[in-house]
Order: sequence, then C-alpha cells, then structure tokens
Amino acid sequence: MRKDLGVKPCIYPEPVLILAAYGEDGVPCAMNAAWGGIHEENELFICLDPSHKTTENILLKKEFTVSIGTEDYVAACDYVGIVSGNDVPDKVSKAGFTVTKSDKIDAPIINELPMAIECRMKSFDSARCELIAEIVNISVDESVLNAKGLVDPMKMRPIIYDGLNKDYYGFGKVVGKAFGEGKKLF
Repeated sequence: MRKDLGVKPCIYPEPVLILAAYGEDGVPCAMNAAWGGIHEENELFICLDPSHKTTENILLKKEFTVSIGTEDYVAACDYVGIVSGNDVPDKVSKAGFTVTKSDKIDAPIINELPMAIECRMKSFDSARCELIAEIVNISVDESVLNAKGLVDPMKMRPIIYDGLNKDYYGFGKVVGKAFGEGKKLF
C-alpha cells in the first residue's frame, strides 16, 4: 500500500550544496542550498531566493563556487544555511570555514570542503528563483581521490539532505555498477 504525501519540494537524495561568493566588500558569504543539480553537460541549476546575501553577491559578481557538504563539516554546513549573511556578515569564518580565492574565477573556495565546482552565472530568473550557471572548473582536494585520480565518495563522505524529515545523512555503500547492473536483465 502507498500513502500520498501531497506536493512537497523534495526528491531523494537532495545534495547539500554550499554556495560561496564574494560581496562588493571582498568578504565571502556562503549558504546551504539543497535544490539544485545538473542542468546540461557543463551547467548547474540552483533554486535561490533573491533575498539571500549570497544570492545578492552572486548576482553582483556573476561568479561563485558550489562545494559539496561533508560529514566532517555537517554543523558548519547547516550553520551557513540557518544564519543569514544579512545579519551575520562574517558567517563563513564563524562557521569555522577558511577560503582561498579561485584562480579561475572571482569567487572563494571553501578550504575545508574537498570538492568545489567553480561557476559563472549564465542567467537568473528572480520570479522562478532559478539560477543557471556554467561549470568553469571542478577542483578537488587530492585527499579524496582514488588511485585513478577520480573522486572517491567514501573518502569525501558527502552528506545528503532529507527534506521531509529535516535530517542529514552520510553517504552509503556501493550497491551496484551504473550502466552495468541493468545488463543482468538482458
């Protein structure tokens, strides 16, 4: 038997995306956003409310980073989602994050989060709260790479958001090989 939950802004799993951008004063601001994902091969989409300080900074600079939240920094990732940069201008440092300026774009990379997607804004529809961004580069700390030089999720330990229960979860075990498991049914 199934139960109807009605219309909810939820899909499983939701990524924990930490967006960071510089303000006109050069101070980095960051926010937690779960409503986002791949838009095209080289693009991301993110649902952003225009009232956020980080959104304001992205619209000003047109460049920003998207880092993936991790288990080691779940409290800091949650903090930048519940505290407004409009009220706490140094919330990035209060979260315990440090930043390094990207050498590809004018945006901060959060040092503690091992994967950063460096982006350039393509469009923003304020009525729909829809941001589309070009992926300029993905930088990854070598500590989370496997022997092939690819991201090892078990080393990175990304977190996911459960929007219905308001919980964060750690990454699980491998249960199959993409583009392989289905071949068992041929």
